[in-house]
Amino acid sequence: MFLRTLLPAIPFLSLCVFAQEITVAAAADLSTALPAIVAAYTKQTGQTVKLSFGSSGNLTNQIQNGAPFDVFFSADESYPTQLIEKGLAEKETLYRYAVGRLVLWVPNGVPVDVEKLGVQALRDPSVKKISIANPLHAPYGRAAEAGLKHFGIYDQIAGKLVLGENVSQAAQFVQSGNAQAGLIALSHALAPAMKDKGHYWTVPFDAYPTLNQAAVVLSKSKQRDAARKFLEFVRGPEGTSLLKTYGFSQPTETH
Repeated sequence: MFLRTLLPAIPFLSLCVFAQEITVAAAADLSTALPAIVAAYTKQTGQTVKLSFGSSGNLTNQIQNGAPFDVFFSADESYPTQLIEKGLAEKETLYRYAVGRLVLWVPNGVPVDVEKLGVQALRDPSVKKISIANPLHAPYGRAAEAGLKHFGIYDQIAGKLVLGENVSQAAQFVQSGNAQAGLIALSHALAPAMKDKGHYWTVPFDAYPTLNQAAVVLSKSKQRDAARKFLEFVRGPEGTSLLKTYGFSQPTETH
């Protein structure tokens, strides 16, 4: 009798254990910072978080087409706002978690002093290809394009541009040697895989539209409570500290 009452409870307990896993759609510039935040969150709470990275525009399209995400971290606040307007995200959960930074990164083997020359380093004959994210759906790509136009060199170097699907792929292009320079996220330049392999120049904030990065809980989430708890962790001191470690500014800071 005891076994008959105990055994049916085992599947139920298993469901309880795994029910709280949430799936987070996140902008590609978070591909180094967010796994560290998730590790800290899981260590503290025991809850698991699955990450899916991509360009903010493409992820927005996936959400509109019914992708089963619980939380969306965008590199551009306009995308979560669009989802709210369409009833696909909860307005009260919208949170601006960071301001992204754009940098010009050059590998050690390329003979240009990017820290001294800044954007003018792109004129050097040794720079034959320049990687940026695709401006059509990646906020960092639009920022890169705007920065090049701000400094008046876009037309001169447009033929050198190679487009990554997102800013992570743009970083991979220049890290692998397929490009000799890249306009990428500061978070990638500070990542262990890149920080000792090149040098970077931080593009001034006034050279491109502010990368106000925002997160939101999605309306179709089946784990809204768990999704909100994760977002609260990101807003808390530990999440904020980790974001700063990877080069993200806080929205309250003066730029």
